[in-house]
Amino acid sequence: MPDVDFREVQRRFAAHLRDPQHHAAPEGIEERRMAIYRRLFINNIEDLLGRAYPVLCGLHGPERWARLARDFYREHGCHTPYFPRLAEEFLGYVETERGPREGDFPFLAELAHYERAEGVVAQHEDDPEEASGPAIDPAGDPLTGVPVLAAAARLLAYEYPVHRIGPDFLPEAPGEHPTYLVVFRDRDWHTQFIELNPLSARILWYVENDPAPGAELVRRVADDFGLPPGEDLRRSAETLLQHWLQRGVLAGVRPAA
Repeated sequence: MPDVDFREVQRRFAAHLRDPQHHAAPEGIEERRMAIYRRLFINNIEDLLGRAYPVLCGLHGPERWARLARDFYREHGCHTPYFPRLAEEFLGYVETERGPREGDFPFLAELAHYERAEGVVAQHEDDPEEASGPAIDPAGDPLTGVPVLAAAARLLAYEYPVHRIGPDFLPEAPGEHPTYLVVFRDRDWHTQFIELNPLSARILWYVENDPAPGAELVRRVADDFGLPPGEDLRRSAETLLQHWLQRGVLAGVRPAA
């Protein structure tokens, strides 16, 4: 009996499953069995990605979604053996590998990113280390204290209004202005989003990337947008920060240093 290189058999087996049109099946395997393997693998991929990207899946329809899943399965070399992580691999594929193709939605990568962000927020597990440092007061004053972004919240910016895309709205070109969103979990742990204007998005960017007491954030944003840092702006910012606290966008307030 000749020696069998099982690693080579596995390589050929996997290559055939990924691209049966260009890679023959290993010898000695009944075609009926190979057909079962092919259906199981691609059906699992289609189903898993469809649950991770329900809007994209619905917009494509069964045939186009199957083709996209097969493209991903054939062209992308996954870096994880875990099925639950394939959603992240798919996002990397459409963002950096696939490139524009005839028949693709122009917003494919951005909508995939948005749907993935929603999934990440929904599945986020609180890490005790994220709450280290001075205690966070969920009812603190966001103007005198330092507002803290909730650990699960994600500040996002897109060229397309991805939160509005659906069967009745399929934009062919980016919007006139960027779309700013924050995806978060509310106090009942339901995943939500809020559309932001440029000013509120800038405030939240500072909260996340360069934290300071709310009054200081108001001054910075006034400088950024050339606005007078008067009482009206202060009251508007306070109302906004309090709203974010109540909704769960902010975890609370830390004492100012």
